[in-house]
Amino acid sequence: MFLTRRTLLGTLVTLLAAAPGLVRAQGLETFKTAKLAIVSGAKRNVFTVELALSDRQQIQGLMYRRSLAPDAGMLFDYRTPTRITMWMKNTFIPLDMIFIGADGTVVDIAERAVPQSEEIIPTRKPARAVLEVNGGTAQRLGIKVGDKVESEALDSKP
Repeated sequence: MFLTRRTLLGTLVTLLAAAPGLVRAQGLETFKTAKLAIVSGAKRNVFTVELALSDRQQIQGLMYRRSLAPDAGMLFDYRTPTRITMWMKNTFIPLDMIFIGADGTVVDIAERAVPQSEEIIPTRKPARAVLEVNGGTAQRLGIKVGDKVESEALDSKP
């Protein structure tokens, strides 16, 4: 198993959350937004994504959210390609996790991650970033490995 900053920081949040008053469940972090497109064949799927850039933002992610707009998501940019691991602890909505390589190509997809699961969800190939969207979005839009991701947030706009 590969340990990443996300895994280690997630463990820290779990420990802190057990201590009352140290971590608030909601509103801990705010996020800037950006546009992101996934080009799949002749189709260009556009999302408005929240940017999880700092350690604290990446720890919080989409935890405690009860809904997510169909064209929304959260982009976790780790900047350096690595084998990323994620989990769904304290996440109440099913998510698709789209792993993005350094060149902006989709390198892996974990579909319909189970809400509140502590099962580790790893990428099979090194990735720079992860885009979380509503569960079923990848299948609904035909997003697949090899598709191209474009966003100023990743310095990969066309």
